[in-house]
Amino acid sequence: MYHIFRHSKKVGIAIVGGIIVLIGLVLIPYPGPGWLIVFAGLAVLATEFQFAASTLTWLRKKYDDWTAWLKQQPIAIQWSALAFTGLVILVTLWLLNSFGLINHVLHLHQDWVSSPFFRE
Repeated sequence: MYHIFRHSKKVGIAIVGGIIVLIGLVLIPYPGPGWLIVFAGLAVLATEFQFAASTLTWLRKKYDDWTAWLKQQPIAIQWSALAFTGLVILVTLWLLNSFGLINHVLHLHQDWVSSPFFRE
């Protein structure tokens, strides 16, 4: 009976931790806690899986290295990183048809803002 409980707990942690990590990965390019959510998901997984604990340690070091490197760069590089992040956000919003929805609601008749995935 204990074996079944232990196995069920491990499967549950794998599912919950995996979902948290996936949500965090989707949110990384957006303003907000994307990386924090990834780290939280890995921390959940690390309670049962050694690979997650190792990955969490490695990923936190890489993240800290990246932020330290970026802080040492000229302001132009920092702004370029920010601009690239903004571009990723805009492209994602366009692909998800956010601008097309605004176009439709406000009756702007600018079909070019609609995502190619949502055109009629």
